[in-house]
Amino acid sequence: MENLNQLLAIRRQKLQKLKELGINPYPNRSKRTHKIKELWENKDKFVKSEQRIVVTGRLTGMRRQGKVGFGNISDESGRIQIFVRQDNVGENNYEVFKLLDLGDFVQVEGNCFITKMGEYSVRAKEVTILGKSLRPLPTVKEKEVDGKKQRFDEFSDIELRYRKRYLDLLLNPESKDNFIIRAKIIKEIRNFLNSRDFIEVETPILQPLYGGAHARPFITHHNTLDIDLYLRIALELYHKRLIVGGFERVYEIGKNFRNEGMSRTHNPEFSMVELYQAYADYNDMMDITEDMILHIAKEVFDSEKINFHGTEILLKKPWRRASMLDLVKKETGFDASDFDFEKIKAFCDKHKIEISPAAGPGKLIEEIFGKFVEPKLIQPTFVIDFPKEVSPLAKEKPGNTKLTERFELFINVGEYANAFTELNDPLDQRERLEAQMKLRELGDMEANVVDEDFLEALEYGMPPTGGLGIGVDRLVMLFTGNTSIKEVIFFPQMKPEV
Repeated sequence: MENLNQLLAIRRQKLQKLKELGINPYPNRSKRTHKIKELWENKDKFVKSEQRIVVTGRLTGMRRQGKVGFGNISDESGRIQIFVRQDNVGENNYEVFKLLDLGDFVQVEGNCFITKMGEYSVRAKEVTILGKSLRPLPTVKEKEVDGKKQRFDEFSDIELRYRKRYLDLLLNPESKDNFIIRAKIIKEIRNFLNSRDFIEVETPILQPLYGGAHARPFITHHNTLDIDLYLRIALELYHKRLIVGGFERVYEIGKNFRNEGMSRTHNPEFSMVELYQAYADYNDMMDITEDMILHIAKEVFDSEKINFHGTEILLKKPWRRASMLDLVKKETGFDASDFDFEKIKAFCDKHKIEISPAAGPGKLIEEIFGKFVEPKLIQPTFVIDFPKEVSPLAKEKPGNTKLTERFELFINVGEYANAFTELNDPLDQRERLEAQMKLRELGDMEANVVDEDFLEALEYGMPPTGGLGIGVDRLVMLFTGNTSIKEVIFFPQMKPEV
């Protein structure tokens, strides 16, 4: 700590010295003419022409000897060496250069040339400080092993990386790459849906009543209206209002918030893409899901496969489609298709599956599926036809009043999508939501609530509709090979430091 305090003090002394020289260490503007990548892409031209250029970036390396100094500066596009000689920049400007530290932002005006050692560099005519760094960056070292560069002594403390993401991005290139890939994936989701005539919409995050999923909400208070509001847990109910209002294809990429536990696949604030298509059903949603994820794979990664830590996942269509009941029977030999509560409960007791007092046979079947089937779903699989009890917003499956036309997509034992043939019968919907309220009275605080405005909207009529939700964060995890959701969210929620 004493050494750190000394370093901090030295940097502040240099800051004061710059001010005494009449130098503003934090100027308002810079005048970059080229990104560093452009200099490398047109290396021969810049060396031959001796064109005056201005580059900007963070100082990531520096060594001085007498009246000559070298440094490396980096911007988001790359890194290049700078050559600073007192005879070229003048005595006063060289004094400024001597007051620089690693981590400072600088502007270098000059021309490109090749040094005697064969190093492509910028010969400085003037060095301008753009932002003084008052704290030293953590040290990351490299060494060459078998002809390859290896990094060691990295900024690798996982919790610190998440708390101080700005340092993680600076010092761990693979972390920055994750977020660049994330942006590309979201871009291709938009491209895919826009090309299919979906309209991007925005719906409220602050809602007078939450709904559309099984989850606990976050509650806040609006002072002027003197009412409690909820951060949305899903986009669904507002999108269905838009379908009622005459839109036929809508989608939204946005944040949802659920006041629930945290794990490697759960963050209380997360991103979803939800879409709704009139005159469609869950079969159409399966087709869209296949096509969208395959589109992302081809456009971003030029592949129809994902290699997830040695597990090869094949995205070529068609993907497997199997009912929940059939999968349970195949993996356990247990037939739950009669929905006999006592028989299903006995099976759960035998296999030590925890049972909620509010759970009926449908919920128990879902728990059996989670224990015995989910861990074996590696290749893309649409698990279809969920129990009606756990699917209050989905239409019944024709010919079986116990099931609904709903699917979840599983890949590499993780859930990535949830979709329904949406329930558009307002009377049936009311009964289902009222049944959910009874579950709440029995202690299930994640059960849906009755939304009277939504029910009124349905009474004006909604066409047959398919709806789909895909977790963006988990999709990015899959494509980037990450096992923690915190690796693909810039600033994940963290427990406060003690």
